[in-house]
Amino acid sequence: MKQVLIGLTMLSTLVGCASTSSSPDYKSSVDTSGQENEVRSRARIHTELAVGYYELRNMSIALEEVNEALRSDPTYGPAFNLAGLIYAELKEDRRAQENFQQALRIDPLDSDANNNYGRFLCDRKREGEAIKYFLAALRNPLYQQPDRSYVNAGVCSRRGGDTAAAEDYFEKALKVRANQPQALYQMADISYARGAYTEAKGYLTRLARASPANNPEVLWLALRVERKLGDRAAAASYGTQLTKNFPDSKEARALLAGRDE
Repeated sequence: MKQVLIGLTMLSTLVGCASTSSSPDYKSSVDTSGQENEVRSRARIHTELAVGYYELRNMSIALEEVNEALRSDPTYGPAFNLAGLIYAELKEDRRAQENFQQALRIDPLDSDANNNYGRFLCDRKREGEAIKYFLAALRNPLYQQPDRSYVNAGVCSRRGGDTAAAEDYFEKALKVRANQPQALYQMADISYARGAYTEAKGYLTRLARASPANNPEVLWLALRVERKLGDRAAAASYGTQLTKNFPDSKEARALLAGRDE
């Protein structure tokens, strides 16, 4: 089953330390024999339909499909994981938490559910709790996208004021996936904040190779780095891209107002 590819930044956008930065995870699961009985098959199919509606932002129909999946098989963990995501979007935090916790009672090693629950907690300023779930996601040797949880742990640590831990998590994400875009952005932003402008440019150069700058956060950071390094032409180029492509962004407004931060 395809993963639910939504995040705080709407898929392709990179973000700063104000929000978690990787998309929620979603997976299907079959029994250990690799076969499904009819009940599990119905639950999986309804959950897949729910994923489609969730991606279309039609939460009411997505929830109907999840509930149908759970009526078919109340032990199907991925449906509870998706229900948690849906209720989180609907700002029904108690129900979101209950569903994430039920998914993890069914399968404590479910990395997707651990990662999503961690993001849910971090978004609600429960950073210490959240990081425990990101680390739990990483303990599963079969987890296919550990870089996501490392990035989420880093962003959450940074939000909580622990920059050293954040850097460690971002570096681990880059060891797993050398071109991990959110980790590269975060390391560039941290480097800029401590005055290591050449280092920040190095991370941004790697980011440009991995994912062309297509959002105001990256352009704004690149512009400020070039200003600090004294390259006015490069800074002006980034400024033009920012105001042309994202005229309504807070970064473009900051540029036009003459602010650097």
